[in-house]
Amino acid sequence: MFWSHGSRAVRQQWRVCKTLTRRVAGASLDPLSPLSPSMARAFHAARPLLAVKPVLLADIGEGIVECEIIQWFVEPGARVEEFSPLCEVQSDKASVEITSRFAGVVKKLYYEAGELAKVGKPFVDIDIEGDANQQDTTTTAAAAPPPNPPPVVAASPSAEGTAPTPTASLTESEAAAAAAAQSEPAGRPKGKHATLATPAVRHLCKTLNVDISEVEGTGKDGRVLKEDIQRFVAQRDARAEPAAQPEAPTPRPAAGGFGSPESALASGPPQETRVPLTRTQEMMFKTMTRSLAIPHFLYADEVDFTSLVQLRSRLNKVLAASGAGSAEASAAEVAKLSYLPFIIKAVSMALYKYPILNARVDVDGSGSGSGSGSGKPSLIYRSHHNIGVAVDTPQGLLVPVIKNVGARNILSIAAELARLQSLARAGRLTPDDMSGGTITVSNIGSIGGTYLSPVVVEREVAILGVGRMRDVPAFSDVPGEEDKVVRKQVCNFSWSADHRVVDGATLARAAQVVRTIVEEPDVMVMHLR
Repeated sequence: MFWSHGSRAVRQQWRVCKTLTRRVAGASLDPLSPLSPSMARAFHAARPLLAVKPVLLADIGEGIVECEIIQWFVEPGARVEEFSPLCEVQSDKASVEITSRFAGVVKKLYYEAGELAKVGKPFVDIDIEGDANQQDTTTTAAAAPPPNPPPVVAASPSAEGTAPTPTASLTESEAAAAAAAQSEPAGRPKGKHATLATPAVRHLCKTLNVDISEVEGTGKDGRVLKEDIQRFVAQRDARAEPAAQPEAPTPRPAAGGFGSPESALASGPPQETRVPLTRTQEMMFKTMTRSLAIPHFLYADEVDFTSLVQLRSRLNKVLAASGAGSAEASAAEVAKLSYLPFIIKAVSMALYKYPILNARVDVDGSGSGSGSGSGKPSLIYRSHHNIGVAVDTPQGLLVPVIKNVGARNILSIAAELARLQSLARAGRLTPDDMSGGTITVSNIGSIGGTYLSPVVVEREVAILGVGRMRDVPAFSDVPGEEDKVVRKQVCNFSWSADHRVVDGATLARAAQVVRTIVEEPDVMVMHLR
């Protein structure tokens, strides 16, 4: 039996060997055969690594899906290093610099300045294996022809004696422009931030139809300022004035000032001018549309600032004396206190007693606050008091946030407030400076309003509007002198709250706490942290 089984195995092996021999010898070269030599000797290669890396626009803030390209710091062919700035973008009222993730050569820019870039999509390609030294880039830039070479050559100062007479087709404005071009030195160097400007300046450029690259900046490192734009427009209008005299003037909306009735009657038929919303106005449009879906109710109160005025005056004298005697005072120190830090601190102290005003509404009960209505509504209480402060800026209303006010004293609040206001007016707020707010304070009294009805910000339940402080006659509070009329400084506080979760009695009690602290500011000393 052993030999029979062994012989069968040997015969099977022998048949397999003969089959393989015939196939190798060419007897059967069927490519579909599983034992085909072509299939047996097939090699597989891994996917090659791409040298050009697309850089994706990262998420720079909660809920931001697109942002505007304000300024490019690079151009195709330029060498960049890791973490070097690529561009500046503006989204949700904040400007952010985007840095490079790779070191290499810029191959492609997906957007031009002023266009909207999508978050999560490529906005620049970088060749990580490329190499472009500074000498090659300079040589390429030098070899590139100027934008308009013929007018510059024709108006060259060196050929003044032999220059031909301008033709009849050359208008006076073009001749003035050529004269201005030859008066400027060719190849005038610009600063590294020559075309970098704040969003307000760029909006002014769009409004006045000005190319910012043509404007000579007088700011730091050649930065273009608003005054530079106005000066450029004045010079441009002055050069074009002779050619525009025969034509009838086009009516324009008044930019400011008071117009006379005669000029209004002589301006012709009424006209309408369509102006697109700025980026800041678009965000305010969307935010206020969502905010006004919240059921509001208003509560107003009158607060006596007399004691606070006296305390602020004494503290400012102390700050002035300490600042004058300290030659090494840091830039973060406050030179003068306003009333707003005291109000912000008073609001924070009231939030400890009424934390519902520091909460937010979760409509669907999932914690995301998306408002889909699929679950049971709930309140989410927040431990930190992040108080937003409305700031009037050239580009519009911005609301930076002072973080963790409960752990700050008056000087710390004032220093942070001054920092945020400075960044807001310069258009340099970051998304972190404007996110995470739990309640808002709007001080319209700095402009002059006495009463207001503020709108509750989305993801918050209350807002305080502060009116203008004014002097009023009132009866004295001193015992025995109740019939005596004295002068008091009075200010109106206007509260708005989400009536879905906050009732009038709760808001009135919280407002009373704020009023007591402001009217007796010495109470703050007992609650300093």
